[in-house]
Amino acid sequence: MELSSYSYWKRNQLKAIFSRFPSSVVTFRFIGSYYFVYSVRWSENDPIVIRSDLEEMELLINRELGLEHRYQQRKRRI
Repeated sequence: MELSSYSYWKRNQLKAIFSRFPSSVVTFRFIGSYYFVYSVRWSENDPIVIRSDLEEMELLINRELGLEHRYQQRKRRI
């Protein structure tokens, strides 16, 4: 999976599109020092989003924004 595009949305939020889910919009929120998946506006045209997909999305967006180290150091790992 690859990060296709992202944009800043509201305060402390991003919206992103990923190659594996091109019709679904993923919203991220900034908490502490990294971004996490807040919601997925899922489209029936895409495969079902599972937990491992969410983790990969979080890693990709944080890597893109230079926050990968902070994301890896978070207290709670799923």
